Amino acid sequence: MIPDADATDGDGVAQRHRLATAIAAIDLANGDDPNEFEGTPRALAQGRLASEELSALDDDPSELLQLASRAHHLKRWALARVDYPEGRAGYLRWRRDNKAVQADAAGAILSDAGYEPKAVDRMAELLNRRRLASDPETQLLEDVACLVFLQTEFDPMIARLGHDRMVHIVKKTLTKMSPAAIERAGTLSLSPAAGAVLADAAELYANPAVVEPDGESSQP
Repeated sequence: MIPDADATDGDGVAQRHRLATAIAAIDLANGDDPNEFEGTPRALAQGRLASEELSALDDDPSELLQLASRAHHLKRWALARVDYPEGRAGYLRWRRDNKAVQADAAGAILSDAGYEPKAVDRMAELLNRRRLASDPETQLLEDVACLVFLQTEFDPMIARLGHDRMVHIVKKTLTKMSPAAIERAGTLSLSPAAGAVLADAAELYANPAVVEPDGESSQP
């Protein structure tokens, strides 16, 4: 049986409306971020930039990957890193708790927009980013998050931690990125300090025999 063209088009309109509704809700929530990036609430700027980076890496991303990219820093400001202990253990605990908050907030938005529970569960899975090696969409989301980090949070971290420590941190980040994302990172317009860190980190990445100190990951 040939599908009814009007019915098919109607389903497409409903899907696009649902996606637009969810993105608008994510943007509205991201607009509550008290931190700023170039005069815009930081999470809002990061969500919009994430959509751009996703489009650059994938010309036909799934609906849920589009939403996960837009929401990858949703409610991130709700849990302050300074409220957790210093060091890697404190960082990992903050990261885990933050992702749970993100998943809960994103799930509520998707449910309100009319998504099924299965989609809500998949959204939480993507935001948790636990299956980089086996889930291509999770890898894409990690790539997007890393590229957004380089453009919105890289310089403040260099100022705080210094060149040498950031080189080792960014080298660890490169190990989580796909070759396509690493290539794109090299085309970004970065400050001289950030460009120098990225170049030195890429050199370390190409030489895995170099021993590096333990520390926090650069991209939560």
